[in-house]
Amino acid sequence: MSLLQPAPETFDLFDDIVLISEGQIVYQGSREHVIEFFESCGFKCPDRKGTADFLQEVTSRKDQEQYWSNRNIPYRYITVTEFANRFKQFHIGTQLQNELSIPFDKSTGHRASLVFKKYTVPTMELLKACWDKEWLLIKRNSFVYIFKTVQICIVAIISGTVFIRTEMHRRNEGDAAVYIGAILFTMIMNMFNGFSEMPMTIARLPVFYKHRDHLFHPPWTYTLPNFFLKIPISIFEAIVWVLITYYTIGFAPEASRFFKHLLLVFLVQQMAAGMFRVISGVCRSMIIANTGGALMLLLVFLLGGFILPKRDIPNWWVWGYWISPLSYAFNAFSVNEMFDPRWSKPSSDGSTSLGVATLNNFDVYAEKYWYWIGVAALLGFTILYNVLFTLALMYLNPIGKKQAIISEEEASEMEAGGNSKEEPRLVRKESNKGNSKREVAMQRMPTLESANGVAPKRGMVLPFQPLAMSFDSVNYYVDMPAEMKEQGVSENRLQLLREVTGAFRPGVLTALMGVSGAGKTTLMDVLAGRKTGGYIQGDVRISGFPKNQETFARISGYCEQTDIHSPQVTVRESVIYS
Repeated sequence: MSLLQPAPETFDLFDDIVLISEGQIVYQGSREHVIEFFESCGFKCPDRKGTADFLQEVTSRKDQEQYWSNRNIPYRYITVTEFANRFKQFHIGTQLQNELSIPFDKSTGHRASLVFKKYTVPTMELLKACWDKEWLLIKRNSFVYIFKTVQICIVAIISGTVFIRTEMHRRNEGDAAVYIGAILFTMIMNMFNGFSEMPMTIARLPVFYKHRDHLFHPPWTYTLPNFFLKIPISIFEAIVWVLITYYTIGFAPEASRFFKHLLLVFLVQQMAAGMFRVISGVCRSMIIANTGGALMLLLVFLLGGFILPKRDIPNWWVWGYWISPLSYAFNAFSVNEMFDPRWSKPSSDGSTSLGVATLNNFDVYAEKYWYWIGVAALLGFTILYNVLFTLALMYLNPIGKKQAIISEEEASEMEAGGNSKEEPRLVRKESNKGNSKREVAMQRMPTLESANGVAPKRGMVLPFQPLAMSFDSVNYYVDMPAEMKEQGVSENRLQLLREVTGAFRPGVLTALMGVSGAGKTTLMDVLAGRKTGGYIQGDVRISGFPKNQETFARISGYCEQTDIHSPQVTVRESVIYS
């Protein structure tokens, strides 16, 4: 159990103590001998001091000196490293090293005391847990999927009215090219429908990496539910798109071609979602994914065979045509439409049908089996992308290197070793109150400058003149709330500050104290000029001059009560931050 300064009653309940400071083990052993160890180092716990409080403060540079008990030897700060080395020579540390030097006999250990499998929970239970988690996230993000469906409907209506069937003729190859344009728009629109997978996946990666590194579940139990649970959503979106656009545009009226078109739209959506997941898993950052994803989309579209026909692609780039999923999708969509009997009339050359001539114009393979080749290719790319996504999650780590944390003592030693002009000096500062407690500070000053009596310069400090603030007979009123008037209060104003007088001086830290509701924040807001309502009376001066709010607001800083104030920072740091 890890505790920070437990109560003495709680501390006495433990048998063994492990004291850690600055990442090093200072003591590890029986609770009864921990005080003995520090007494051997020259430190003694006062009678009225809790042992836990003593253990936390005895390794601190600020608090260590007050526990120094050997008055015959001048006090010297004992570092954490020195404590750790002394513990190895202490009888508890020696005994611990002797015990650790004996190899463990595995034959005496029970098999139940060790874990022999990477994941202790059965695989099916892990898969079910990830499935339930994915379904819960889909329900929580239902607005995203509803918005996508609405977007699909709106764009489908727009495309159906742009390529409206009353204006879509089938007289010549030019009319057929318009149908090819409608097919291209259908393919590209459903391609980008999967773009939302990229930001959603990247947003979930930090949590996934933590689960993976802690062996919560294997990566494939995360990717499988992510893939299968999105299939019904994709089917619904594909049906919505095809129902609105197919007969509105005037594609082939046969039922078989309608369902073939629907299957292609669904496969394009699944392929696109898998591709954007791969981009997310490989790039792992939204900034990198936007750049890398744009490059991948550029290659997929440019080498897809519709922006630049296959015959016009340079020979050294033809391989890109065969690995572009959109080239297979374009072939399948075009073949499904152009082999409809409506396009069987002779073309301008008189030797081929209008549909085949259109396919030849766009350098599309004019064989019916290319539809099923396109279906198989899209299905294969979908599986390939999801497998690559799983492998990326399995082997790639989050972007960014881990930063090592070093203690102030090690940092000082590194600075001393890297700067030959500086030498450590121990400066003892006596307390202003004259008590026996002294603050010990290690200050590193340049030798040449210290000999000349010049203080070290760090950074740049803008010169300024500290100013005093005084206020006399400050009163603050607000309009009487309607609730209080209903209770019989006759006054029109409620007084919150009454004849408050005081002063704030440079170099003097003043604490404004009072019970809750006493008016501390109200007074500070009035003096700082932050009150935009109410009525203020009294005299407020800055170094004897009447306060001008326009000037005062430009030369002053005000730390709001609603700011984030951490107990680990000083008042000065809080003011600087605010």
